[in-house]
Amino acid sequence: MKFENKKVSIIIPAYNEQKSIQKLIYQIKETISVDEIIVVDDGSTDQTEVLATEAGARVIKHPYNKGNGAAIKTGIRNARGDLLVFMDADGQHDASLINSLLEDMDTFDMVVGARVNKRGEAFYRNMANNFYNFFASYITGKKILDLTSGFRMIRRHIALKFVYLLPNSFSYPTTITLSLYKAGYNVKYIPIENRNRSLGKSKIKIFRDGACFLLIMFKIACLFSPMRIFLPVSVIFFFLGVSNYLYTFLKNHKLTNMSVVLFVTSVIIFMLGLVAEQIAQSRMEWIDFSQDNLSPPQN
Repeated sequence: MKFENKKVSIIIPAYNEQKSIQKLIYQIKETISVDEIIVVDDGSTDQTEVLATEAGARVIKHPYNKGNGAAIKTGIRNARGDLLVFMDADGQHDASLINSLLEDMDTFDMVVGARVNKRGEAFYRNMANNFYNFFASYITGKKILDLTSGFRMIRRHIALKFVYLLPNSFSYPTTITLSLYKAGYNVKYIPIENRNRSLGKSKIKIFRDGACFLLIMFKIACLFSPMRIFLPVSVIFFFLGVSNYLYTFLKNHKLTNMSVVLFVTSVIIFMLGLVAEQIAQSRMEWIDFSQDNLSPPQN
């Protein structure tokens, strides 16, 4: 295996996870030999830092709560490993599956654990995740099986290229997934069983963080593939203009100002999309691929 001699760092963002953090660290140590386990204590007010340190993890503490994504960014910047594994601290990820992620890292730049059985998740949350997967698949043109999974492995030097894009909130998986796809990196999903959060609970709020996920997807789409957003909106305005024109022509035999406004709006949005697409292509030239073993494939 190409990466069998590479260093592996486990990054665990944690906020008030004293009930589960030690058990998770011990499970990792019993399952796989890794170079370091980093627990980023995101301003916890309980014993998370103390218990993680006692279990043998390298703890980096935020002075106050910044957010799950901010903790991940701290972990990426401070990790020493060549390969990074992100895991949630609430006990839902099985440490024994880390080896499954590692097996494909000789071919892929990021391997994601896709939850095939989302036990313990509310119905509305599963519906929201399915919608996010569908929308993200449209944006990237690739089949995305689990956009929001927090269990994944990625090459560190690639994660560092996009760390500035990651939000401080829970939507960092959305950002890093869409970024890698649009930059042409190789991403793979492997099916995993999602365990119940017996020792912890999800801190994601469906309405607050759900809206954030959508905004993040729109932002990444406009950064890397803006025509995926601008073109459909332009087409909608064009057909509204056609529909309004046909209605007013058949009824009054004239072209109304509203039809003209809709047609002009359609053209303006389309032209803005073209300009944004050129800017997006120019942005790709700013990303340094010199450290990659292979240049990323072109879309």
